[in-house]
Amino acid sequence: MNACELTAMISALACTIAQEYPDNEQLDLIGSIFVQLGETLETISLQRGLEEKYRYSCESL
Repeated sequence: MNACELTAMISALACTIAQEYPDNEQLDLIGSIFVQLGETLETISLQRGLEEKYRYSCESL
């Protein structure tokens, strides 16, 4: 999947979710849940990278 296909899929998903939740408060909550999910996944990914970098640098001593 290329970048354009990915963004089109995400936009279509957002529109589908918005149609199912016409209440803005519910939609705001769902949006914040996905933001938190994304931020948490990014934190995990960064932590893994740091652990790998640290492990590599310790092995080369």
